[in-house]
Amino acid sequence: VYTIDGGGYVSVPLAGRVRAAGLTPAELERAITKHVDGNILKDPHVNVQVATYGPIYIRGEVKQPGQFPYAPGLTIGDAVALAGGYTYRADESVAYVRSSASPQEMARPLRTDVPVAPGDNIRIPERFF
Repeated sequence: VYTIDGGGYVSVPLAGRVRAAGLTPAELERAITKHVDGNILKDPHVNVQVATYGPIYIRGEVKQPGQFPYAPGLTIGDAVALAGGYTYRADESVAYVRSSASPQEMARPLRTDVPVAPGDNIRIPERFF
């Protein structure tokens, strides 16, 4: 098991430090393979799997705001359920999401289930009467 450091790199024997931030597991496999192919190993086979994801955060008009574990396929509706559901004051038509890569909140209409990514910060606003 190898961990991505705070700078977005993973240190792998024979390959050294490889940039991992922003790459999918398949892209990271190719990057590691490129580092060792021909120089150290002949026709290497690399497999990358995500062991744990960063958490998501939900706040605002939910019953139990806080930090929750991310799982692939998680949606805003699932995140609200993890947080105990909406409060009676919640605006259930929109959520504001700030991804870990952006300082800006984006309004997400909740007509459909909107996917969530690791590190997302979700805010459920109060409705106006």
